[in-house]
Amino acid sequence: MADKNEIKLKVASAYQRDVGRGIVRVDRNAMRKIGVQTGDIVEIIGTKNTAAVVWPAYPEDEGLEIIRMDGTIRKNAGVGLGDEVTIRKAEVKEAQKVVLAPTEPIRFGHDFVDWLHSRLVGRPVVRGDYIRIGVLGQELTFVVTATTPSGVVQITEFTEFTVSEKTVKEVTKTPALGVTYEDIGGLKDAIQKIREMIELPLKHPEVFEKLGIEPPKGVLLYGPPGTGKTLLAKAVANEANAHFIAINGPEIMSKYYGESEERLREVFKESEENAPSIIFIDEIDAIAPKRGEVTGEVEKRVVAQLLTLMDGLKSRGKVIVIGATNRPDALDPALRRPGRFDREIEIGVPDKQGRKEILQIHTRGMPIEPDFRKEEVKKVLKELKQDDRFRDAAERALYKIEDLADKEEIIRRAIRDIDDKLYEEVKHRLIDLLLEELAEKTHGFVGADLAALAREAAMAALRRLIEEGKIDFEAESIPKEVLEELKVTRRDFYEALKMVEPSALREVLLEIPNVRWNDIGGLEEVKQQLREAVEWPLKYPEAFMAMGINPPKGILLYGPPGTGKTLLAKAVATESEANFIGIRGPEVLSKWVGESEKNIREIFRKARQAAPTVIFIDEIDAIAPRRGSDVNRVTDRLINQLLTEMDGIEENSGVVVIAATNRPDILDPALLRPGRFDRIILVPAPDVKARLEIFKVHTRNVPLAKDVNLEELAKRTEGYTGADIEAVVREAAFNTMRRAISEGIIKPGTRASDIRERVKVTMRDFEEAMKKVGPSVSEETMEYYKRIEEMFIKKKSEVKPTEGRDRTIL
Repeated sequence: MADKNEIKLKVASAYQRDVGRGIVRVDRNAMRKIGVQTGDIVEIIGTKNTAAVVWPAYPEDEGLEIIRMDGTIRKNAGVGLGDEVTIRKAEVKEAQKVVLAPTEPIRFGHDFVDWLHSRLVGRPVVRGDYIRIGVLGQELTFVVTATTPSGVVQITEFTEFTVSEKTVKEVTKTPALGVTYEDIGGLKDAIQKIREMIELPLKHPEVFEKLGIEPPKGVLLYGPPGTGKTLLAKAVANEANAHFIAINGPEIMSKYYGESEERLREVFKESEENAPSIIFIDEIDAIAPKRGEVTGEVEKRVVAQLLTLMDGLKSRGKVIVIGATNRPDALDPALRRPGRFDREIEIGVPDKQGRKEILQIHTRGMPIEPDFRKEEVKKVLKELKQDDRFRDAAERALYKIEDLADKEEIIRRAIRDIDDKLYEEVKHRLIDLLLEELAEKTHGFVGADLAALAREAAMAALRRLIEEGKIDFEAESIPKEVLEELKVTRRDFYEALKMVEPSALREVLLEIPNVRWNDIGGLEEVKQQLREAVEWPLKYPEAFMAMGINPPKGILLYGPPGTGKTLLAKAVATESEANFIGIRGPEVLSKWVGESEKNIREIFRKARQAAPTVIFIDEIDAIAPRRGSDVNRVTDRLINQLLTEMDGIEENSGVVVIAATNRPDILDPALLRPGRFDRIILVPAPDVKARLEIFKVHTRNVPLAKDVNLEELAKRTEGYTGADIEAVVREAAFNTMRRAISEGIIKPGTRASDIRERVKVTMRDFEEAMKKVGPSVSEETMEYYKRIEEMFIKKKSEVKPTEGRDRTIL
């Protein structure tokens, strides 16, 4: 007899790495109480019974009395997040026979059944359980339709394993599994808000009765296409066990008089009869546009009908309406008031962490084979040395691979020989690092883009096997050995990156450029001022609060062209880990009246939504010259918009504006006062010390001959900017390549390592390069900027027109 000690625990969502593995995580104290150890099988009792393998909780969950389980196990137990379940040690029998049925029609051969069986060995199941298996980035769902014996059984190698050719709907009346919260990545805050608004009133209406308030009636989800609005609505309906009716906006419309309204009334009537229910209206802007802006009578009547259904004289009962749109401004204002849509939730473009979560979801069942590169493996093993479970094995592995060549297959085999569990953990962490790397490279990608990326990577792996002739299109089914060989590698993901374009690129791209402080030579004082203005408020907000001051809102960088103004703005965004929106001044301007100002408003709105954000306006003199200088007054209106955005009624939470110009004398004086551009910084042409640093940065990867003296070069490049020095280094390398190619040292197909050994850039090459690339900055130019700096220091609002007007320096 199994130990019948039971314990009640609260259900919490699983972490991404545990989804689909058939495990639950419980704290050690609870495991002791019911007498189980890691790897034992527990029975979970909710409104239904199911079973899972128990693993210890994560350290941060100890003592919280929660059980972490994924959406599939929650569905199998018939519970939702926040519900209580009873768990006890299961009386497990060995499964003699297990029959599965797919939820969707699929074609498969005998080899697929064997492969599926091998994936499920050790998994505990109960009749009626859902099982999800990932095949090349696509998740297939099966239902256990019969087990022999009955009760909790464990699948073994000797279990007679069958997959029905009919779908589960044909075999039983079991509904499809649906979308769970674990299938949505990067939307933690939105999920939390929508659960408060929807799950709570549906599951616990008594809370609202006690408070004496009406539960919320509707939620509007808005944001760019592909961010997961429809998916979120499906997950909420599934997790809340509510009746779900989806309306795609345009489907409601009919050419016959009164029919569109009739369809809407029918939908609301059906949902009231099946309450609790959720009505989801996708592309709601198609059926509820602003009545003042549409000419058709049908649209006006449909809007009026929707308004009365959502907030009419008759109570709606337990019916909640979720609307989704990517054009919230096109909706009729009467819909966007409390009582109809009580809350509007923005589903934005995911940040780096969100992108990683989404990639984890879409690669959940994917057979990824990460690169076992020596340095990465060593880093992972050093981390695993801190873990008690792997300390000794990781120590041995580190010692063993130290002397091995940097060949992935050898390193992989060496770790596997030491310990299989260590190998699996190293592999898992390397996959994690790969997904992190991809998340960094996919700025502006939304959930739909990342799903396409994962799918394309899987297709690239499949293509490779087809090219090798291992997959035969004519064959009835794919052999098990070939299925085992299907592996998705880093190369496949990079191949997929070439094909998938980010959707958000069509709007304003939010990204972090990959430029660090050490990529910029010299300019130490300017770097320090930028750190104080941008990094400090993000890293030490408490200090600003304690000192009772607000961080600077804007920084203006001015100086000769090529001194590194744009590079500095990129570096500050990278180092502060802020999003980066780059605007080239002239591209904001439009020939349509009001369009230019709208562009500025849109940019600041997106920046606030993705804060912390650095907005970088390059060539700001193009959009903000002194007011009154433009005959058409376009730039005057643009400056007014910029002034109000930077220092208007709206608070710039977490948004810093950095602007660059080489014509500060023509900027509007109102922009240059504290509160808008608080800091006005001259980025000078580099001095000898700075030029040496710039040479070091640009020759970092250049094979230099022993006679190259960078100090001497720095002395001889007076008046050269950072861009000039980069051009000198490039030209010197070209001189060397020209010589090597003419001498036959470099030929097509020569390896890069051989070229680096045999070809070196000499001092003479640099001297030749300096004859072709001259300095950009003259003494007169620098004097001009110094004079402007003095004027800013004296707090004069503008440069006198006579000074600098007749100079055609820039």
